[in-house]
Amino acid sequence: MANLNWRLSLICFFVLSSIATPLFAKSWQHYGADAGGQRFVDLKQITPANVSSLEVAWQYQTGDMAAKPTLMNRMNFEGTPLFVEDSLIFCTPFNEIVSLHPGSGAEQWRFDSKIDLDQRPANQFICRGVTYWQDDKKTPDQVCASRIFMATNDARLVSVDARNGAVCEEFSDGDVPGQVNAGANKVLGWPGEYQMTSPPVVLNDVLIVGSAVSDNARVEAPSGVVKAYNVRSGKLLWSFDPVPRDQVSANQQGWEAGYNVKTGAANVWAPMSIDAERDLVFLPTSSPSPDFYAATRAGTNKYANAVVAIRGSTGEVVWSFQTVHHDIWDYDLPAQPSLLTLNRDGESVDVVAQVTKTGFMFVLERETGEPYFGVEERPVPQHAEVGEWLSPTQPFPVKPEALIPQHLTADGIGGFAIVDYLLCRNALSDYRSEGLFTPPSTQGTVLFPFTGGGANWGGMSFDEDRQIAIVNMSRAAHVITLFESDEYEDVKEVYHDSEVSPQSGAKFGMKRELLMSIFGAPCNDPPWGELIAVDLADGSIKWRSVLGTTEGMIGVALPWGTPNFGGPMMTASGLIFIGAAMDDYIRAFDTQSGQEVWKAALPAGGQATPMSYEWQGKQYVLIAAGGHSTSGTTLGDYVVSFALPD
Repeated sequence: MANLNWRLSLICFFVLSSIATPLFAKSWQHYGADAGGQRFVDLKQITPANVSSLEVAWQYQTGDMAAKPTLMNRMNFEGTPLFVEDSLIFCTPFNEIVSLHPGSGAEQWRFDSKIDLDQRPANQFICRGVTYWQDDKKTPDQVCASRIFMATNDARLVSVDARNGAVCEEFSDGDVPGQVNAGANKVLGWPGEYQMTSPPVVLNDVLIVGSAVSDNARVEAPSGVVKAYNVRSGKLLWSFDPVPRDQVSANQQGWEAGYNVKTGAANVWAPMSIDAERDLVFLPTSSPSPDFYAATRAGTNKYANAVVAIRGSTGEVVWSFQTVHHDIWDYDLPAQPSLLTLNRDGESVDVVAQVTKTGFMFVLERETGEPYFGVEERPVPQHAEVGEWLSPTQPFPVKPEALIPQHLTADGIGGFAIVDYLLCRNALSDYRSEGLFTPPSTQGTVLFPFTGGGANWGGMSFDEDRQIAIVNMSRAAHVITLFESDEYEDVKEVYHDSEVSPQSGAKFGMKRELLMSIFGAPCNDPPWGELIAVDLADGSIKWRSVLGTTEGMIGVALPWGTPNFGGPMMTASGLIFIGAAMDDYIRAFDTQSGQEVWKAALPAGGQATPMSYEWQGKQYVLIAAGGHSTSGTTLGDYVVSFALPD
C-alpha cells in the first residue's frame, strides 16, 4: 500500500508539472514572468477603472540599509521576485536569497551566499533575480525536489531548496556543496572585474549562465564565455565564446587578419530567454573589448552585439543576427530577447523581439533569425581615428521605426533659461554629432542615444491578445572623447569627476561624460523618458507617454520625463505598471490609450521591474524599491506590495 501511495504521489507530481504553464499563467515563475520574458500576467482584478484605489498591502526591508550602510552607494537594487512554492523569492544586491509570505510580506527563510564584499564590482553590486526549477526525478517530499539557483557577484552559481533555503549538496564542483565556481578564464585585473548580475536559465536539465565584464579597462579583458552546467550535479557541459580563438574561426565570423586573439568580453550580461520545445536559448551579446577604439578587433565581429540562438543540449549555434557591426559605441544588447507569437495573414508566427540602446526594436523569426518586418543596411558616418576599422553600413529595421530620436542637432537643444540653452548649444558645436554611429574621436563625439539607452536591462513587455509591446526609453546624450593612451594619468587627474578609462592595450583611452546643462538636466529637449506602445500587428507606434517628472533630478516636478532603469509589466485587464523613473514613484498606464491612471510614492527609487501575482483570491502588484546608485536615485532596501482594499 505504501508503494502504491508513493506511485500515486509521483504520478500527480508529473501531471501537475506537465500542466504547469496554464496553471501558473497567474503566477511569476521566471524572471520575465514566463521563460520568454513577456512580463505579462493573466490577472484582471485590478483594472483601469479601480486602479486608483490601490494601496500599500505590506512593506518589507531586507536590512541592508542597517547592516551595510557604507556599501549602499555601490549597489543597484534591480531585483524582480518570483512567485513559486506559495512564496515570493528574490535576491538582494549582495546575493542573499529571501523568501517572503505573499499575503503578509513576512520573512520565511533566508540564505546568505557570503559574497566577497571587499571587491570592486564592474557594474556595482547587482542581482536581478533568481531561477526556479523542479526536478522530475524526485518526489515532491524529497530534499531539493524544487530548487532556486542564483548567480553571484563573485561569479559562483549556488543552489538551494526552494521550500526552505537548505543547500542542495549534490550541486557542486567538488569544493563546496551547493555551489559551482563559474568564474573568469583568466586572472582578473581586480576583484570584481568579472561578475554575474542576471539570473541563469534552465533548459531541459541544462543550467546556462552569462556574465558581466568591466567595460573599457583593457583589450585583454576576461572572455564573455557563456557556460552550461548539469542542473543537478553542476558538471560543466558546454561553453560558447562569442569571440573566435583561432584565425580560421575568425575568418568565418567576420574578424579580419591580425586581430588580437586575447580580445575579451562580448559577454551576455542581460537576461537570456529559452524555447524549451525548440531546445533553444537566446543570448543577447555585448561588444568585444575594448568599447570605444577597436583596431585590435577589425571586422564585423559576427557574434558580438547579436541575438544568438544556441542549441541548449549541445551549445551549437543555430542562427545569429547582429544588430551593430563592429561596435565602438557601447551599444551592446542590454535586455532579454522577448519570445512572442504574432498574427500574420491569419497565421501564428513565433518571433524574437530585441530592444536596443539605439532605440531600435528588431523583430526576428524564431526558427531562422530572419527579420519579420525587414532590415536594411544603410550608410553611416565614417572617418574614424587612425587605425580604426569601420563598417560602411549598419542594420536598420524597416519596422518598427526608431522609437526615439538618434541625431542631436542645435534644433534639438533645450534649456530652462537662455543662458542654459546657449551653453548647451555652444557645447554641442564643439563635438562631432553626425547622427547614429558617428565614430568616437579625439575631438569628442556625441552619442545620442547615450550608452544607457534607448532601452536598457528592463526590456519590454507584451500583451499577446492585443498584440501590443510596451518599452520604456531614455533620451540623453553622452560625449565620448578619445586620448592617446600614454596620456591616461594626466587626463584622469584633470577630469577626476568624469569616467576616464585607459583601454589598456589600445592606442586610445576614453573619457565619457553626459551632455548636461548647468542645472543638472540633459541638454537635449525633453521628454527625457518615455513609455512607448508598439502595435506588432503592423509594426506601427500606437502611442507615447512621458515617463516620470524632474522632481528627483532638479527638485521641481516638471512633467518632462527622466532617464529610466527598470522595465514594464502588463496585466490582462489592460494595465501597465512601471517604476524606473528617477522620481521614486510606481505608476500605472492604460494599455489602450497610454494615459497615466495611477501613481504611488515609493520609499526609495523603483529601478526594478514590477511583478504581479494572485494570493487567496487577491491580486497584488509588487516592486523592489532600493534605488540605483549609478543614476543617483534614493537608496533603500524595500520591497513594496500593493493591492485593492478589502
